[in-house]
Amino acid sequence: MPRTNFEELLDAGVHFGHLKRKWNPKMAPYIFMEKNGIHIIDLHKTVVKIDEAANIMKQLAYSGRKILFVATKKQAKDIVAEAASSVAMPYVTERWPGGMLTNFPTIRKAVKKMNTIDKMMTDGTFETLAKRERLQITRQRAKLEKNLGSIADLNRLPAALFVVDVQKEMNAVKEAVRLSIPVIAMVDTCCDPTPIDFVIPANDDAAKSISLILNLLCTAVAEGTNERKLEKEKETPDMALSPSDRDDASMPKRRTRKGSGKPQVTAHPEEEPISPKEPQEEPAAPVAEPQPPQAEPQAQPQVEAQPLND
Repeated sequence: MPRTNFEELLDAGVHFGHLKRKWNPKMAPYIFMEKNGIHIIDLHKTVVKIDEAANIMKQLAYSGRKILFVATKKQAKDIVAEAASSVAMPYVTERWPGGMLTNFPTIRKAVKKMNTIDKMMTDGTFETLAKRERLQITRQRAKLEKNLGSIADLNRLPAALFVVDVQKEMNAVKEAVRLSIPVIAMVDTCCDPTPIDFVIPANDDAAKSISLILNLLCTAVAEGTNERKLEKEKETPDMALSPSDRDDASMPKRRTRKGSGKPQVTAHPEEEPISPKEPQEEPAAPVAEPQPPQAEPQAQPQVEAQPLND
């Protein structure tokens, strides 16, 4: 079932593109018609692309990975910040820091520096500094918070990027393409959809259009996160059992064969079945080999003694 319909997108003005003279020919497959010098986006394809992007983002959220939301244009900043915060995802709504993805270790150092300043303020070290030093550190902390505060929990590269206005966020898209990070973006008729992995043809200038699509995608992210939590809760009761209870639960039950009164015990899968010792038979006495029959001695004829003649 699609997450949205034609009427909702039409009411939000998602179908309005840019002027005909500003169009990008590579967006021709997503353009329905031209009216009064303005291109009209095919909303039927937009519905399909929204569902495709929502499924991808749901799978990433279910796997526990992060999606970085990027939108620095005025009409999208607040909408993106609110939507990303509601699903606990990182976002960039101020200036895109160059090398944020390609030079990620340096960005992490800046975030750690911000955390160090926070620690100084809590443990009393900050109060021992001179007034001028405290003022400089406070300004530095405010600047870091403005640019990097929303990605403080991003400990590794994001699994995907969601971008509003590909032309304005060109640097972010280039870094993601260089690192083979998939990009999901709202693409207007004046943009190049070639480097985008999941194109959502839509009006990226109207606040209503941006808000509608972001709510649909963030709902999918929330679904994936909730499914992950439920999956972990199912695994928790099994881990809470004691080792002996887990062994008893894993031991197979006795089963009996049909027609036999004795129960048949199934061996534990990790142990080899113990077979009863068979009684050893005593070695049999050697049997003498049969001797061939001996021929009986023939009786010699008896010769009668004759008397000698004198």
